[in-house]
Amino acid sequence: MTYTRRDALVVGAGGLAVLAMTRAAWAVTADEAIAEFTGGAAMGEGGITLTAPEIAENGNVVPVEVDAAGAAEILVLAPGNPSATICTVAFGPAAGSQRLSTRIRLAKSQDVTAVAKMADGSFVSTSQPVKVTVGGCGG
Repeated sequence: MTYTRRDALVVGAGGLAVLAMTRAAWAVTADEAIAEFTGGAAMGEGGITLTAPEIAENGNVVPVEVDAAGAAEILVLAPGNPSATICTVAFGPAAGSQRLSTRIRLAKSQDVTAVAKMADGSFVSTSQPVKVTVGGCGG
């Protein structure tokens, strides 16, 4: 069987269409990510600190720092991004501190959220609004 250029274009376009449709199916919302992380458990407040700029001049590199003494895992979310989950970090018994610092990309102005699973199995969360002025990944 021989394939023509037209056949190749049709197959390629079909593949791209399937990828475009399934990308939305793979995207997890912030509520779904939190429910999966916590297993539906109630969340408290306090014991976790999220540091991010109030105004980010460049949405491509927004510095974020999360500190949660006594945490076993930390989840960082940006609900306004196409994929809400930024990262999940687990801390082992030899960890000197339960702190993470990174730079994230924000599509638009939104609340950045951090959820920590504490060593005793409880969950705490905090949020901070970040206003993106230019250069977000969503335009």
